[in-house]
Order: sequence, then structure tokens, then C-alpha cells
Amino acid sequence: MTTEIDDVRVTRESYDEIAELYTNTFQEGIEENPFDRAMLDMFAASVRAAEAEPGLIADLGCGPGRAARYLDVLGLNVFGLDLSPEMITRAQSALPHLRFEIGSMESLDLTDASLSGIVAWYSIIHTPPHRIPALLGEFARVLRPGGHALFGFQAADESRGIQEYDHRVTTSYRWAPDTLAATLEDLGFTVTARMSRTAREEERTPQGYLLAVKN
Repeated sequence: MTTEIDDVRVTRESYDEIAELYTNTFQEGIEENPFDRAMLDMFAASVRAAEAEPGLIADLGCGPGRAARYLDVLGLNVFGLDLSPEMITRAQSALPHLRFEIGSMESLDLTDASLSGIVAWYSIIHTPPHRIPALLGEFARVLRPGGHALFGFQAADESRGIQEYDHRVTTSYRWAPDTLAATLEDLGFTVTARMSRTAREEERTPQGYLLAVKN
């Protein structure tokens, strides 16, 4: 029997507790954020350019389904996965035509090379840095060659690399875009686009985005 890692349990329980508040707080659609929209549009275009008929796209750590909703509108075949049963309940309620599942992105119940794309939208932030290479290796396992992965995250200063962050929900980690890019490239990805931006009024940190392709 596998014992659940303490930080995974804390993350799941914490998001279960605040699922309603989280959903209400982030009611603003991705359509209202030009930076988020630009990166997700670029992801969708890259997936289509790689395959004439793109296959399944996974929104990993999907929460209440904000990114999945946007990708669905763009016409991608997307499903969502999250640790939190309460988040999955809200995603299913809001988007009953899409598939949402409870699960861990560190151990995906997917066959090798079964996905055309992965979106990890602020969802790797709670994983301790020493487990990130294995997590990204799992992403590489389930992506097809030429498949794309998109990451959104709170960004650290390049001089710091990785910073522990006092997230309002539970402990998280800020990554410098270049540091995360180097980690991806060590695992067989090529980073094709990156963007950093300053914090908006409601945010406490700069934000980072990376788009990568599996070699």
C-alpha cells in the first residue's frame, strides 16, 4: 500500500477547504487577462501546428476548470485532473460536457505517448523542487514526441533560481523562468517561448510562463 506524501495530503485538503472561495475569487475568465490568453492561444496554435488532428490535451491541476474551459472554446479535446475532489466537483458542475478526474499529476494513469499536450497552469507550484524533475519526467512519458507543455507560475528573480513562497493556501515555490527552462531541457524538452510580466494590482509576485515541446 502506497502512503500519501504529507505535502500532497496538505495540498489536497487545503484546496478542498477553500474550493468555493477559490472558485468565486477567480471568476474572471481567462478572456479578461491578455497575458494568460496570449500564452494559451500560443499553446493551442502550437499543438495544431504539430498535428493535423491533435489528440487529447490534459489540464493537470485543473482546479475548477478555468484553463480547460478556455481550451475547450478553442476547440481542443481537453480533460482535467486535480488532487482536490471539491475542485473536481465544481469543474464538473460548471462544464458537464468535459471529463474531469481526481488524481495526481506525479503518477498519471495514462499510457506512454498518449497526449498531444499538457497545461500545468499554476499547478506545479506546490511540488517541492526536489520532486520536480520526476514530475516533469512523468509529463514527458505521457506526451507524444512533438507534444507541447505549457506552464504558468509565480516567478522568482533569476538570481534566486527557486524561492519558497508563503502562498495563501499552502507552501509553494517560485521558479525563475530560466531555472525551470533549464530543468525542462535536461529532461528532453525544448523551450520554444517564455514570458515574464510584472504583478497586477491583485497579485503579490511577478508571473512567468513557459511553452515547451517534447523532443
